[in-house]
Formats: sequence, structure tokens, C-alpha cells
Amino acid sequence: MNDFEEYKRLGEPAKKEKSEIWSAAVGLQQTDGLKPSEYLIENAKRNIEGEITIYEVKERLNAYYKEKPVSNISDRTEEADKVAARIAEMLSEKTFTFSPVEYITTHKRLFEGIYKHAGKIRGYNISKSEWVLNGETVFYASADSIKATLEYDFLQEKNYKYKGKSKEQIIQNIAKFISGIWQIHAFGEGNTRTTAVFAIKYLRTLGFTVTNDLFAGNSWYFRNALVRANYNDYTKNIFATMEYLNRFFGNLLSGEDNVLKNRELRIGMDNDDSV
Repeated sequence: MNDFEEYKRLGEPAKKEKSEIWSAAVGLQQTDGLKPSEYLIENAKRNIEGEITIYEVKERLNAYYKEKPVSNISDRTEEADKVAARIAEMLSEKTFTFSPVEYITTHKRLFEGIYKHAGKIRGYNISKSEWVLNGETVFYASADSIKATLEYDFLQEKNYKYKGKSKEQIIQNIAKFISGIWQIHAFGEGNTRTTAVFAIKYLRTLGFTVTNDLFAGNSWYFRNALVRANYNDYTKNIFATMEYLNRFFGNLLSGEDNVLKNRELRIGMDNDDSV
């Protein structure tokens, strides 16, 4: 049971909706191995109860961390708390524009004051050691091509004709688009959380009722599935596959009951059922 399960069981629509949003906001911090504090959870519950607004939650966090600055630079709890509150705020809004600008602005809103590069396209090349790849990295877009590649992917998605397509085709194309913009990795940090928030809001504009709980409980799977969708090593007979990401989106958008286990994504490993 997560921190907000009680509100879902009570069945009050307003509290249930807020609790699902907060569950996703907190759960998405797992994509970077982060865990929000009990102080954040306490204030999130007060927001769900209607005692304080999300704006007040954010103000309380600012005051809390101003009075109690983190001394250990490896402790990213402040980041987890503040970004979770910002995600909750953005998922509560009924605004959206399908464009690269919206995507970049999403990053800025989530990470302003946390990363110096918030809302800025990276000007350097990156690599990241991935657990699911046994330490290898996905090949991300080169710094010089990010803007053009991002604009191309958005144009392709905008021009795709969903009319007449089966639900399976629709889900597969959406997964492909989300995978594509994530692989660009337009920012130095925070790409997965930005992509997830953007995806949830985009899917709502398409008429999907997005179950935030899936992101709450399977955010690490979501990230690992994105990695596997964009990694090849032909010398080891490893090929990029959309299978795992399609499973995730099948559950998210079509109510499928696919098993989502991280161990199944890890290349060349037979792990136990604990992950």
C-alpha cells in the first residue's frame, strides 16, 4: 500500500483524483532512484484533504529547505520533494500544447532552481551507465542534432493519422513517439520525468483516461523499457525492442494486464522475482 492508498479506497472523487496525481508524482522520482521525504508526504496529504493548495505545498517546501539546507551534496531529497510537488501541480492543470516548446517548458517548470540547465537543450554529448544494460549506455542524440531531431519527431507524430487505426496500432505508435523523444535526451538530467509528465498530459488530450497509478508503481520499469527500446549490440545478439514499452502502454491505455518485471528487461541475466 502506498502513502495515498487510503484516499483511493474511500471513493471520494476529488480526493481520489488528487491521491492518484500525488502517487504518480512521488512514484516518478524512482526513475532517478530518488525518494521524497515524509515532510512532502505529510503536506501532500493535507493538499488531498483540501487543507492547503498545491501552491502552498510548494511554498512550505521552499521555506523548509531554506531553513534546513541539505549539507550532504549526495542527498537529493530536496530535488525529489520539489519536483514531486511540481509534477502534482502540472498534472492538476487542464492546459497543454503539443509542441517541442511545451516539452522544453515542462523541463523548465520541473527543474527550475534545481538544475542550472533547466529548460535548456544540452550543448554537450552524454552517456549513462544503465543497470538494465549491465553498465552499458544508450546512444543518445548528439548535441548538434537535438533541436532538429526533436522538431522532426513532433512533426511525424502530428502528421500521423490515427483515424481508422486499431487500438493496438494506436498504442504502438504512441509508444514509438514517446520512445523517440526520450532517446534524444534533450536535457542533461531529468529526461525521463519530463517525458513522463509530457506523455500523461498529451495522452489526455487524445481522450485517454490515463491511470496515474501505473506510473506510480512502475516508473522504473517505464524507464528501463525506454532503454531497451533504444539499445542495440548486434555482436551480442541484442536488438532494440518495443515489446516492453508496448506492454506498459497496453496496460496504461487499454486496460491490459501485462506482467511488468524489471528483471525480464535486463540483458543476459536471469534474476529472481524481487525486481
